[in-house]
Amino acid sequence: MKPSTSPAGTGPVPGRFRGIPALLLQTFLVVAVALPAGIAIAPAFLGPDRPSDASQTAPPWQQVPATLSAPGNDSGGIGPLRDTAPVPAGAALAAKLNETLKTDGGGTFTGIVQDAATGQVLFDRAADKARVPASNMKLLTAGAALRVLGPDRRFSTRAVAGPTPGSVVLTGGGDVLLGAGESDPGAVLGRAGLATLAQATVRALQDGTAGTGKSTGTVSVLLDDSLFSGPPLSQAWSPEDVAAGEMAPLYPLALNSARFDPAKTTGPRPQDAAMTAAEAFAARLSEAGAAAGLSVAPGVTRVRPGTSPDSTQAKVLAEVQSATVGEQVDLMLQTSDNYLAEVMGRMTALGAGRAGSGDDAVAAVLQQVKDMGVPTDELRAADVSGLALANRVSARQLTDVVRAMTSGADTRLRAALAGFPVAGLTGTLGDRYTEAASAAGAGLVRAKTGTLNTVIALSGYVVDADGRLLVFSFVGNGLTPGAANKAALDRSASVLAGCGCR
Repeated sequence: MKPSTSPAGTGPVPGRFRGIPALLLQTFLVVAVALPAGIAIAPAFLGPDRPSDASQTAPPWQQVPATLSAPGNDSGGIGPLRDTAPVPAGAALAAKLNETLKTDGGGTFTGIVQDAATGQVLFDRAADKARVPASNMKLLTAGAALRVLGPDRRFSTRAVAGPTPGSVVLTGGGDVLLGAGESDPGAVLGRAGLATLAQATVRALQDGTAGTGKSTGTVSVLLDDSLFSGPPLSQAWSPEDVAAGEMAPLYPLALNSARFDPAKTTGPRPQDAAMTAAEAFAARLSEAGAAAGLSVAPGVTRVRPGTSPDSTQAKVLAEVQSATVGEQVDLMLQTSDNYLAEVMGRMTALGAGRAGSGDDAVAAVLQQVKDMGVPTDELRAADVSGLALANRVSARQLTDVVRAMTSGADTRLRAALAGFPVAGLTGTLGDRYTEAASAAGAGLVRAKTGTLNTVIALSGYVVDADGRLLVFSFVGNGLTPGAANKAALDRSASVLAGCGCR
């Protein structure tokens, strides 16, 4: 089993919600994902006491809303949590978790639960033991990208005037979520479209803004994908995983996160995603140029390193911009996309002044994790997506990163919180929390999943029944392949949602 990349929201509706009308369920989802909005008001999810309705049998943040919010309501979702909410008692919580956090077959679980506001440890089972984290590694990458690049950064894909008259160079700038059609301002995947880029390029050539007068006749397309350095594949990834589509050679531009079809998030990927994108651009350029009297020469030529026009000197004909880094990080966490994670790591390295290789990505991410205040002496990283079995991260380190996101001083990290899948509703947790033992956590637990053949992990945050924000990480290694161990993690996270544990 490999990290799940099922589309958000495609899983079955949890049992506890099956009787809820679809529109009301959608509203509940809005409330569930609105939790990070409270952070913008109070960084630790904490704030002044709010009056409560004594007739309610459950606290407001754990209720399905009775009415729909009016369109355009600027209430900001749920309010900040009460700073007087009681902290669960460690002994009572441990007693419950020791009943749920049990392996099915071989292997062991480690784990930790902390109070987000104070850092108080409420549960600790070998939390400092370094373990294979699987896709929980993406939490480190998300934090590093947000710190270095910032949540509002966008990546540009440009068409620039080539070295010879009539040539156009498609230049990759780190956007691997390109769409083949027109740009979609409301999307993350496909925010920048190659058809839009081609149309703007034709207009520039037609208007003579290439600097050599109006262009007519035949246009040739070149490809500059030189932004990244080093091998496009890591030796830490098994050839079987690459062949299965868990990873592909990395380039600084690609369609659909290096997928043939944006609707299919499993199966083999293009092995030259940059050339696939360039050929799609050439096809769109041919379509757009037909009415302007321009034709496109067959084939795309990859420029040799050092021969591409200087990006600071070349005339930019047109460009399209990606979704923000914050939006891309959210997509990465929701879908657990290995390719997007590795590209984000390389862009982080470049943003930190390093070269854009896989080794630079690892070094840049580890440096940023250390700068967050997370001890990294025992942390080992072979990649930044979690596909490599050589990675070693402890449950405490993972929780330290989550706590930095929820409650730390660096507010740039808050942008990652909306990307955590919601139990039973979105992303890689969309088809979980359906059994009675874990249904109490559906809609409440927000956590990053991780899955390899003998590894599972779940790290995230939850507001308990008393209104206390808890952060947690549970990591299983040496597990029996195919055994029912995800259920143990889901039940354990649901225990946290159901506290107060006193």
